[in-house]
Amino acid sequence: MLHTLDYVVIGVYLIVLLAICVRVTRSSPDVDELFLAGRTLGPAVIGFSLFASNISSTTLIGLPGAAWEHGISVANYEWMAGLVLVFTAFFVAPVFIRHRITTIPEMLEKRFDPRLRRYLSGTSLFLSIVLDTAGSLYAGALVLMLFIPGLSLGPTCAVMAVFAGLYTAAGGLRAVAYTDVIQAVVLLVGSAVLCLLVFGEFDYNWSRVVENVDPQHMSLIRPMDDPALPWLGTLIGLPILGFYYWTMNQYVAQRLLGARNVDAAARGAMLAAALKLLPLFLMVMPGAMAAALLPDLERADTVLPRLIIEYAPVGLTGLMVAGLMAAIMSSVDSTLNSASTLIIVDFVKPRKPDITQKQLALWGRYSTLTLMLLAAVWAPMIDKFPGLFAYLQQTFSYVVPPLVAAFAVGFCSRKVGKNAAFRGVVLGHVVSVALFAGSVTDQHQIHFTIVAGLLFVVTVLWIYLMHWLRPETLDAEQASTAALTPEDSLSPAVKGMAAVVVALTAIMVVAFW
Repeated sequence: MLHTLDYVVIGVYLIVLLAICVRVTRSSPDVDELFLAGRTLGPAVIGFSLFASNISSTTLIGLPGAAWEHGISVANYEWMAGLVLVFTAFFVAPVFIRHRITTIPEMLEKRFDPRLRRYLSGTSLFLSIVLDTAGSLYAGALVLMLFIPGLSLGPTCAVMAVFAGLYTAAGGLRAVAYTDVIQAVVLLVGSAVLCLLVFGEFDYNWSRVVENVDPQHMSLIRPMDDPALPWLGTLIGLPILGFYYWTMNQYVAQRLLGARNVDAAARGAMLAAALKLLPLFLMVMPGAMAAALLPDLERADTVLPRLIIEYAPVGLTGLMVAGLMAAIMSSVDSTLNSASTLIIVDFVKPRKPDITQKQLALWGRYSTLTLMLLAAVWAPMIDKFPGLFAYLQQTFSYVVPPLVAAFAVGFCSRKVGKNAAFRGVVLGHVVSVALFAGSVTDQHQIHFTIVAGLLFVVTVLWIYLMHWLRPETLDAEQASTAALTPEDSLSPAVKGMAAVVVALTAIMVVAFW
């Protein structure tokens, strides 16, 4: 139960959030300002915003729950994200910024044709609303329902969607990014404090943790028959899922597109990569320790709220709830803004080339509010699935690998043309539908992360087969786009940061192997 002091803390957080939104929405933003913050974001804002936007339901709610149920191997998603961000900073982000694109699908049009742009954009819209936005609303409602008796799932999701949708529609990416900085700080402080409180239940003695928690719960690299994350899935599946999420996912990559220059984008990516090493200790470990402290929970998704209820004192509980709400709202505002960007830039603008910038911005606001309503309607449906983390990751595993394959082939090969890429992606999704049907009907037991790796390989082979059957000649723009070369202009500081992130990741994986 929340006390008066807890409500005061939450209220202060909401006031600060609204004050920031009011400040950045005094002027009416044009399309570039609404969707990319005028391409003026610096590295600190980019890094914290990347971290805060990601650290929503899949992290604060999903990670502790998965760790409670299966162990710390779920943290592999986090450190793998850091390595993907390092790769993106050196090879991918410079290409995006050099071409001054507004959406990631726009890049596929430059390399291939409008068909793949619309294909990726439509798929991204579906994932953003059904997975990211709706999942975040569901997680937030679940938390509030535990702390405030009498709330129901549907109306709570609707109220949260309206709040995030209104300030996102008003302020655009700048409001989203600036509030993300505040939210990231709240998330880190709240998570660190809760981690210390839970560790205190073991007298701050790591040996006692090891004695009381199942040894299998404390290992990152798991055997092939592990139901949560087999080692092969970590090796071939997580890089594919991570690449889509951090490079091709509009709501994440939009921060990089809004960078003032290549170096700012790279520094921001390095900061986010470093922050992605923290969830193992701040979110996953408390969940694993909760397996010994709270063994009789009915559902894994309630682990973090229960830890707060059991161990956080008055006042600090309010900070924790504010942190949880910060995570949820950060993800919701990010996905709404990016989904609106996809609609306006990839669908409306090509069909209405004479539309004014003011009209586009107005359409952007309307689309944000419409998407907000759709996500609010779907969010309660997630309660019918076995768990939030599984709902998110399994869907990603079947949908995104063919798209990643097209991106990889297109930007690493100077020969593959538009028809081969499009046909290969479609055939890849045909295979993914068949594999998904097989998993639902128990025709196969292949882990979804391994499925992701297999789908990537199958789609690459399809694309090259289509190219071999009907070779095509690339035009000048397509040929110039087909090159992911390391960015030579990055500063020595960025390269040093990348080396540190990779080294720390290696040490962490070996320590918890």
